[in-house]
Amino acid sequence: MKLEKLVGNRFRERPSDCIVDSHALMVRGGYMKGMANGIFSSYMPLKRVTRKIEQIIREEMDAIDGQEVQFPVVMPASIWQESGRYESIGKEMVRFNDRSGSPLVLGMTHEEAAVHLVRDYGESYVKYPFMVYQIQTKFRDEARPRAGLIRVREFTMKDAYSFHTSQEDLEAYYDKCHKAYERIYARTGLPEVISVASDSGMMGGNISHEFMLLSPIGEDSIAICSECDYRANMEAAECILDNKREDVSEELTLVHTLNIHTIEDVCAFLNCDEKTSCKAVVYQRNSDDHYIVLFIRGDLEVNETKLTNYLGCEIHPAVITEECGLNAGYIGPVNLKGDFTILYDRSLENLNNLSCGANICEYHYTGLDMRRDIADAEYHDFAKIQEGGICPHCGKPAITVSRGIEVGNIFQLGTKYTKSMNMTFVDSNGDTQYPIMGCYGIGVGRLAASICEAHHDDFGPIWPLAVAPWQVHLCAVRADNADVKEYADKLYEDLQNKGVEVIYDDRTVSAGVMFSDADLIGVPFRVIVSPRNMKQNIVEIASRDKSFSANASMNTAVDEVLKLLAKAE
Repeated sequence: MKLEKLVGNRFRERPSDCIVDSHALMVRGGYMKGMANGIFSSYMPLKRVTRKIEQIIREEMDAIDGQEVQFPVVMPASIWQESGRYESIGKEMVRFNDRSGSPLVLGMTHEEAAVHLVRDYGESYVKYPFMVYQIQTKFRDEARPRAGLIRVREFTMKDAYSFHTSQEDLEAYYDKCHKAYERIYARTGLPEVISVASDSGMMGGNISHEFMLLSPIGEDSIAICSECDYRANMEAAECILDNKREDVSEELTLVHTLNIHTIEDVCAFLNCDEKTSCKAVVYQRNSDDHYIVLFIRGDLEVNETKLTNYLGCEIHPAVITEECGLNAGYIGPVNLKGDFTILYDRSLENLNNLSCGANICEYHYTGLDMRRDIADAEYHDFAKIQEGGICPHCGKPAITVSRGIEVGNIFQLGTKYTKSMNMTFVDSNGDTQYPIMGCYGIGVGRLAASICEAHHDDFGPIWPLAVAPWQVHLCAVRADNADVKEYADKLYEDLQNKGVEVIYDDRTVSAGVMFSDADLIGVPFRVIVSPRNMKQNIVEIASRDKSFSANASMNTAVDEVLKLLAKAE
């Protein structure tokens, strides 16, 4: 490929709307162009990167007996109504009617389509296990697209669905797929990706893992134990606390707290630590605005994923009105009366001598004893795990919290979809059973952006060889020199004949412009032909990451490049 024919402009300045490096560099380097919020067109370099990523994914999925299929982008609403998700999924899913009035949806995930495809095939236990996968365009109407390809609305994804006759068989295959994912990330240049326990969310199921690239620009928070191998998404991480009860309980005492509402101000006024306070966090159900009052230790935050999973419904932060029966800023667990769902986080269990709201305007209590004053309370885990918190596995206070980009996920779905969509098989005893499913996803564009995020400098991407758009960037400095042009043309032809992927820059531009563009494109190896080098009968060969630079004889340049590529693979 000649660079002068490459469609797409390259820019020296960082676009003002690009908040992360991968987005900025891929726009500057002529990899993609935004069309709408969270929707991008890809130029040829990005297509070459994603094509290589897809090929690696295909090879690893095929190696664990996956069969590539393709599901429709547009699906009838009826199969989503079968599973129950047509009503339960919110505005993220695009719904519309065709010209005959039939309701349709745009595919944002394909569990229903997978069950529909194999429902008739999998009627006997002898057909199991099997796995089908696709690499397909999807659309999810994200509320807050951001960071280029990291969070988009339209995206390409590999999703795979496995079907099993037993939980044991699913678990064995789940482990095989977990190892396949580790190989995919290592082969694409991200061996540092870690897997973390996660929440299954809209997918359903009980066991799931996310694969995370630790990065400060990540949207997810990951709890990692420095003493053992525990790793979990903050949404799924259990919050373990050492609740220490004081030997003597104070009396419950009403204290006037004029114009003091927040937990910080209350604790400052009472001269106490937030750990010795009980605060109320109020939500409402989306379906009917019913109030949910959650009491939690004052220094902790509510994990809303845990809360919604417990409630089994969607919620939103409450709007507290005068007639609802709640005194905003003064809500407490003692004598709280009204039609509310009242919940208690286990951070409060067994504690005493706490401060809390008194349910009276401008008053708080001190001396709250949960065991004495709220004897019927039931406690559940609703809190976010904290930095320095207790590890749920080893029990040591060694939790650190890092940011991460989710580059893949796997789920043990169970029978959620096969049961709701009435997919059955006859087992060896002649009994009818529901197949057990697993689900395995990787966002191709997000993975490409994550690779760029992990491998770049201030001047452009530094693509790993396995996914780079080209292997070699050939620069003919002073292409207006006949000798340079003749030799560079021949070198370009010889490299291509040896199967090397080459982007060839023979434009009559300055060396500075040529090398700047080469940095923005980010090809792993650069071969430089120039009048000065040719006088010494050499060409310069250098790596994009600046770890390697050497001179090679003009006569052996092709062989030297081949050796370098073979060593780098």
